[in-house]
Amino acid sequence: MEACDGTEETLLPLALTKFQLSEEYGFLLPDPLTELPAPYGPWMEIAHDLPQLIASHQLRSQVHQMPQLSARHLQGRKELHLAHLVLSFITMGYLWQEGEEGTVKVLPQNLAVPFWEVSQALGLPPILSHADFVLANWRRKNPNGNLDTIISLPGGESLRGFILITLLVEKAAVPGIKAIIQAIHAILQLNEETLHKALQELAEAIGDMSKALKRMHDYVDPAVFYAVIRIFLSGWRDNPAMPDGLIYEGVSDEPMAYSGGSAAQSTVLHAFDEFLGIRHSEESTAFLHRMRNYMPLPHRAFVEEIHHAPSLKQHVLSSGDARLCAAFNRCISALADFRSYHITIVTKYITVAAAKAKARRAEPGDRAGPSAGKPPSALEAKGTGGSHIFSFLKSVRDTTKEGMISA
Repeated sequence: MEACDGTEETLLPLALTKFQLSEEYGFLLPDPLTELPAPYGPWMEIAHDLPQLIASHQLRSQVHQMPQLSARHLQGRKELHLAHLVLSFITMGYLWQEGEEGTVKVLPQNLAVPFWEVSQALGLPPILSHADFVLANWRRKNPNGNLDTIISLPGGESLRGFILITLLVEKAAVPGIKAIIQAIHAILQLNEETLHKALQELAEAIGDMSKALKRMHDYVDPAVFYAVIRIFLSGWRDNPAMPDGLIYEGVSDEPMAYSGGSAAQSTVLHAFDEFLGIRHSEESTAFLHRMRNYMPLPHRAFVEEIHHAPSLKQHVLSSGDARLCAAFNRCISALADFRSYHITIVTKYITVAAAKAKARRAEPGDRAGPSAGKPPSALEAKGTGGSHIFSFLKSVRDTTKEGMISA
């Protein structure tokens, strides 16, 4: 890369790399590893066969035969992220193999200890999170760039679609993340033209995120999502199916409770909220701040940095610039629309799907176990992260709208 004289060109990539963010991929892990070094073959072997092992009810016995491996020989961020992805998927399969009525109270030592070690090294909790499920779980199938997941769980094409559409939403956000950095620089330099352009780019990126989210309908079957996939994203905090949490054998004698994977763990919307000065209700804010503990540490730091940056809203208000005010409101409107559309998706994939599943549940011949499609009932009104899903989503959408600057 050629050196450049001006500092303006170098500020942007420097600001991103400081927080392990990519120019091209944003919060996504760029080109994740797909295989661990040879000594970790036993983990990879089980991970690549998870859907079949769960469907045949053999995963737990396979895990019990797994050798005790230390995570200390893993090197670099990409090896650690792949190990966390692999161990988190194995853990979710182990926990939920027999559905919500067949949970276990203890995660065996040969899985719990290395999972804990990798989690400590990354600053992530020892459970499947958005950082594993989406950010680090993608690969190119061929040179044309067709995408696939690295590790899977029951749910077939619908699971693959759910992960990859969520990934495309993250990818669509990248110009918006870069626009935030440009906007903060513009505020510091009192450059209203650059700020206006950055706000236009942010609004456009949020609109593109909504377009990406709409593709969920084409790739994810609501019945499969609700009855098969959802339980494997469920955690052991605020979950009636596992009220006492989980003992990580060899780590702690006391059970520990962690929230399941949730869209609220995506750093993108936290960053947008902080930048646009959106203030959610006390209850929603408490939940969202708890979800930050499930983000990679550098991504958390990025949100904090935006929080401490000069206030965009105050700058726009004090500027008295009608164009800036309109551009700001377009960003708010685009974000509220995105959140409204998310509610539409959740209605289809959880509420409507739950009603249909309830109607089917009474039918005879319903085999146990999530691979057979027995839907979980413990989280009917809750998200996999443990929030009361509709009151939370509507509250967050409404407080977003309240962020508008009135004329």
